[in-house]
Amino acid sequence: MLMNRVESVLINSAPRRWLQRWYETPWLLRLGGSLPPGARVLEIGCGPGYGTQLILDRFGAHHVDAVDLDPAMIDRARRRLRSYGDRVSLHQGDAADLHATLGAGNASYDAVFDFAIIHHIPDWRAALTEIARVLRPGGTFYFDEVTANALARPTYRLLFDHPEHDRFTAEQFTAASHDVGLQVGPRSFTRIRGDYLIGAARRS
Repeated sequence: MLMNRVESVLINSAPRRWLQRWYETPWLLRLGGSLPPGARVLEIGCGPGYGTQLILDRFGAHHVDAVDLDPAMIDRARRRLRSYGDRVSLHQGDAADLHATLGAGNASYDAVFDFAIIHHIPDWRAALTEIARVLRPGGTFYFDEVTANALARPTYRLLFDHPEHDRFTAEQFTAASHDVGLQVGPRSFTRIRGDYLIGAARRS
């Protein structure tokens, strides 16, 4: 599901970049650890490419395949990431069907990153299944998500558009991850009364 204009402006803002760099990234490193040398990484919902840049610079990925449904975001990311050359490949398409989007085979990646995009995907369970499919055994799924608790709040309902059905709580997201072989264990936490979930899971 594409973001509306308000949310598109928000994710392209300096406060969003600050949050990704100084809050989400340190916590994801703490919870999931660093990447192995030569790591091949997938980012779903790359937006304007700032998260991709952090994956390359702070996590040390060797190569990132970055996916987004919105062609305008792909264009923004392409401009931002031009200096990284062939270390980045950008793909427009659906994170719930990664084979169709970028031809991703089973066990193709050392890590997958989700900077708050799965709550935008109507069939979010299919997205988790695809993430598990493309991760190598022992690979890491890094996630920072917005839960049904937050989406039900008046501010979210007024300003943003999200799928109306089958929204997930933190507990449901964790349980669905386990069901497809993504073991979260103690490597996650919620904040603001369960509105947000951040963590890392290992592919079993």
